Amino acid sequence: MSTSPSSSAQAAREAIAARLGGLRKDAELTGHQLALRCGWSPAKSSRIERAKTPASAADIRAWCTACGAEDQTDDLIAANRQADQMYVHWQKLHRHGMRRAQEEVVPLYKQTRHFRVYCSNVVPGMLQTEAYAAALLSTIAAFQGTPDDSQRAAASRIERSRVLHDGNHRFALLLEETVLRYRVGDAPAMAGQLGYLLAVMALPNVSLGVIPFTAQRLVWPLEAFYLFDNRQASVELLTAAVNVTAPSEVATYAKAFSGLSKLAVYGAPARALISDAITSLD
Repeated sequence: MSTSPSSSAQAAREAIAARLGGLRKDAELTGHQLALRCGWSPAKSSRIERAKTPASAADIRAWCTACGAEDQTDDLIAANRQADQMYVHWQKLHRHGMRRAQEEVVPLYKQTRHFRVYCSNVVPGMLQTEAYAAALLSTIAAFQGTPDDSQRAAASRIERSRVLHDGNHRFALLLEETVLRYRVGDAPAMAGQLGYLLAVMALPNVSLGVIPFTAQRLVWPLEAFYLFDNRQASVELLTAAVNVTAPSEVATYAKAFSGLSKLAVYGAPARALISDAITSLD
């Protein structure tokens, strides 16, 4: 894995360039022949294929057309668009504190109509109470060595979560049972958080499922990820946020979500698991 967001972006560009080169070879074209079909200089073809010059969306479209590979265009353009944003270290994102990071995703939340969220480690941000969020964000700041503005960031996270109460948005949320048991904050904070999950389950636009410890695994536990409609998947790693927009990759996360949702329990059985977790706090 690369050690910085910039090198990760360069690696992504190199991967795109390699795919373009593969399309040219599959079409049995020389660089000169490709350039003639695209209407540019052979030098440009060479620079793009060696990842010396980033390809534009128009370049990719022309390249794929020249190679008779129009079916690859959308994936390649999406991957190219996200090269600089696909892998961003948390330390960079949080270098001025975490409040700004909460506010920057508000437009994405407002635009999204169907959220699908899977979490195996902590309660999803949009379901967090302020006390739980502040406790979690404080430990993250300490671990990362970034400014601790956890109280203000938690308040911004709660403000961002108001989309839950907007009827124009639908939420399908999956939690591993471990999420209910991990102690984030003190017992009162955990009790408040678990109680809030019970309240959220009553919202008509929310489906909340819990995957029990005892579920027969057809899909193994994964890293937390968020699906925003069918446009983007955001994956949370220890060191970085990964944002995926290539349609085929988004579809893979959607497939994983579908499989995980079949392992979950809903309604009364899910409420029973949450209530058991609250009881265990005593």
